[in-house]
Amino acid sequence: MKHIIIRGGRRLEGVLPVQGAKNSVLPVLAATILHPGVTVLRGCPRLSDVEASIRILRHLGCRTDWQGEELVVDTSSMSRWDIPDHLMREMRSSVIFLGAILARLGRAEMSYPGGCELGPRPIDLHLAALRKLGAAVEEKGGRLCCTGAAMEGREITLSLPSVGATENAMLAACGARGETVIVNAAREPEIVDLQNFLRSMGCAVRGAGSSTVCVVGQRATRDSVHTVMPDRIVAATYLAAVAAAGGEVELTHVDYRHLSTVTAALHEAGCRVLGGDGRIFLRSDGKLKAISPVRTAPYPGFPTDAQAILMAALLRSRGTTVFVENMFDNRYRHVDELCRMGADISVEGRVAVVTGVPRLSGAAVRCTDLRGGAALLVAGLAAEGETAIEEIQHICRGYEDPVRDLAALGGEIRWEER
Repeated sequence: MKHIIIRGGRRLEGVLPVQGAKNSVLPVLAATILHPGVTVLRGCPRLSDVEASIRILRHLGCRTDWQGEELVVDTSSMSRWDIPDHLMREMRSSVIFLGAILARLGRAEMSYPGGCELGPRPIDLHLAALRKLGAAVEEKGGRLCCTGAAMEGREITLSLPSVGATENAMLAACGARGETVIVNAAREPEIVDLQNFLRSMGCAVRGAGSSTVCVVGQRATRDSVHTVMPDRIVAATYLAAVAAAGGEVELTHVDYRHLSTVTAALHEAGCRVLGGDGRIFLRSDGKLKAISPVRTAPYPGFPTDAQAILMAALLRSRGTTVFVENMFDNRYRHVDELCRMGADISVEGRVAVVTGVPRLSGAAVRCTDLRGGAALLVAGLAAEGETAIEEIQHICRGYEDPVRDLAALGGEIRWEER
């Protein structure tokens, strides 16, 4: 079984390009089936979640082919509308195929999705949005059976700005007659990237990035070439790693505007951070200070996906930092693993209090989820001695090759079979 082995205490330095975004490419892959033709995705990251989406596409009858860093998807031969349970269980984002299949074929059948165990993440908002468009959704034997051959555009008001529900509603609305207006839509940059892709296929979508998204239902008519946006959470991970270990890094292929809350926190902690023209520069002496309370919130607030990562960067800071997790019920599962390394963290409900310690010690730890695994990478690079990280399949869901990237910055890190 593969582990990641880190010997911490080394200064990190260099220039590093940021991979394509996991949270962008997954809905884009689902959206490819709206047009019975060919899509070329440039800068598509090779992730286990991407491979899971590819397996779903192939099950549906589509063809996929890696050509270097490009993924070519041909959906002209799509013939199925069902997704079996074992494919749905591989990732939470598999539910995004529901709206796209309905828009293309007028019916869909699948089980409930799997993914990281971060507490209850019901898909009620997804189903409510589809029902608002006129789709019939029934649960039979633990499977969702949906028909939507005569969907009509409507106003859909989301009770909270769910990213997944916004994306599913956008995809389904492309197959509905008339105009759909999604109110209280998620504003994440990945929603904008999905809109850009839909437009490249000939769909009529506007408003992404604001709280109101409008979709005029019409067939996607064009083959498309789309470049996947950079992954802001991967960028945040590498910035946090350099902040914690000390050094300087220049990230390329990144939009600094997408990371404003993260870079502001790192600046407050004592790092020098500059951004512009597709780049972010960070310098740190590794001696950070505590910062004002960090409260996760929907974009443009502080991202929940960066909470564990920033926490790991501040483990050796001077003073105490309070984290308030407002998005998920079970997103402090990484805390016990960080405490194995000597961290001082107390948790009460949604609040975690991090008191900086003079030093961290390498230890045998395990990934609890994707971003918790990234936090262990950050902590391991700042710790003294050797850290062995197991159950790294979680990390592989969102990071193409963190060992390659961090080693390129001078980190003493390697894959190892144990």
